[in-house]
Amino acid sequence: MRSAVNRCLSSGWAKPAWFVLSCLPAAWLVFAALGDQLGANPAEALVRSTGDWTLRALCLVLAITPVRTVLGIAALARLRRMAGLFVYFYAVLHLLAYSWFDMGFDVADIAKDIVKRPFILVGFSAFVLLTPLALTSFNRAIKALGAKRWQTLHKLVYAVAGLAVLHFFWMRAGKNNFAEVAAYALILAVLLGWRAYRRWHLSWRSYLGAVPTGGAGR
Repeated sequence: MRSAVNRCLSSGWAKPAWFVLSCLPAAWLVFAALGDQLGANPAEALVRSTGDWTLRALCLVLAITPVRTVLGIAALARLRRMAGLFVYFYAVLHLLAYSWFDMGFDVADIAKDIVKRPFILVGFSAFVLLTPLALTSFNRAIKALGAKRWQTLHKLVYAVAGLAVLHFFWMRAGKNNFAEVAAYALILAVLLGWRAYRRWHLSWRSYLGAVPTGGAGR
């Protein structure tokens, strides 16, 4: 089963299929908007929906490494870069929807709103941190930065995850609706907690391997 999944994900159509699947939520939102199927407040629905899909895409990209490692599906690594770019794609759509429908593309009002409302500031900060990750998700950027610096830069995604959940929490706080916030927070906590545990476990094994056996007690 594992080898079959790896073969499928290694095939030439895996990336195009992933691209199409990742575009479906945006395509549905466009279709729903044109067909007047977004409810009584379509502008709010677009802002909320693009934000939701940004969080879902973020959870998905952070899940790739644990799933690949635990289940042994190495070919998933081929899709991680595209998955990360779709996080940024939906974040851009979310920012555009807010800037257009809530603020009418008034740059001065947007700047004032960012300063005035903490949850907007947190969300915008997450977008700012995502931007260099998207801009360096290419082979030339990796070569220019060097693998170690590139990996260090892309650890900003963990801060983005925290800011995204905080943004969602403050946005829902006004309506005392925290069920979805708790679900996303739990998913991200598990994904980040797995990374922290794995790092600690590997470091501890490395330390034990470096300690001479029997020398300390003599």
